[in-house]
Amino acid sequence: MVLSNQDRKDIISKFQANAKDTGSAAVQIALITERIQYISNHLKANPKDFAGETGLNKLVGQRKRLLAYLKRTDFEKYQAVTKELKLRK
Repeated sequence: MVLSNQDRKDIISKFQANAKDTGSAAVQIALITERIQYISNHLKANPKDFAGETGLNKLVGQRKRLLAYLKRTDFEKYQAVTKELKLRK
């Protein structure tokens, strides 16, 4: 997998709302962003990996939907997440 268990735990602890929060929208967006960055770097080195490109597009769409949900439900958290992950919105 892209992230080691320790990297995943670090990301979760950075974006979680409480100690048991491992699946909130903010945490999912952060984990997907890390996967997107990894796949983007992979595609720069392997431009003919069309299956990887398809997977990247699916992840980008999933992150876009989660960001829209977070924007609708908790705008302050949305602004904090986009600022922390340096996402343009």
